[in-house]
Amino acid sequence: MKHLSWLLCVLFLSPSVWAFDSAQLAQQLAANEVVRGEFVQEKHLRSLAMPLSSRGQVVLSKQLGLLWQVQQPFAQSYRIDGQGVALLTASGWQSQPGQNVAARQSQLFLAVLQGDQRALEADFNLQLQGSTEQWQLSLLPKALFLQQIFKVIEIYGGALVERIELHETQGDRTVMRMLNSQADRKLADDEQHAFQP
Repeated sequence: MKHLSWLLCVLFLSPSVWAFDSAQLAQQLAANEVVRGEFVQEKHLRSLAMPLSSRGQVVLSKQLGLLWQVQQPFAQSYRIDGQGVALLTASGWQSQPGQNVAARQSQLFLAVLQGDQRALEADFNLQLQGSTEQWQLSLLPKALFLQQIFKVIEIYGGALVERIELHETQGDRTVMRMLNSQADRKLADDEQHAFQP
C-alpha cells in the first residue's frame, strides 16, 4: 500500500500525465525566439516510383518568420512571413503568388512552427494526442478550399516540431523531417539581414 501511495503521488505531481491541450502545445512551440536546424523533405507522387527529395537549412524567428534554404538538389532560398512567400533572386527578394498550393503549405508550415494556434484553428479542426515530451497533432481542414487540397496534416514532435506529413486528397504525400533543431535567443546578423525588406 505504501508503494501504491508513492506511485500515485508521483503520477499526480508529474505534469506530463495531466491533460495536454493545443493551447499548451502552442505555448510550448512559441516559447523560443529562434529555432535553427536542418530539414529533409520528400514528396511522394502517385506518378513516380521514388519520392522527390530536397534538403537544406531552416531558420525560424518567432517575430519575423521563416527562412527556408534549399541546398540539394539545387540552391534556392525562400522567406515566409506575414507578407507571404518571397524567393531570393540575383536582384533581391521577389514576392511569389500567394494563392497556390505551395504558398498555402508555406504559410501553414510557418503557423505550425510558430505555434500559432489561432491561425491553425481558423482553418482546421485540431486533434492532439500525447504529452509535452511526445505528441501528435492532426489538422483536419474545415474550409472547402482546403478540403480539396488536404485530407489531413499530421505533425509530430516533442520540445520542437520533428516531422510534418501533408496528405493530399489526390493521394500525394509530403513528409518533412526537422533534424538537429536548436533553440536560440536571437538571430545572427546575416539572418537578421535576410528578413529586411
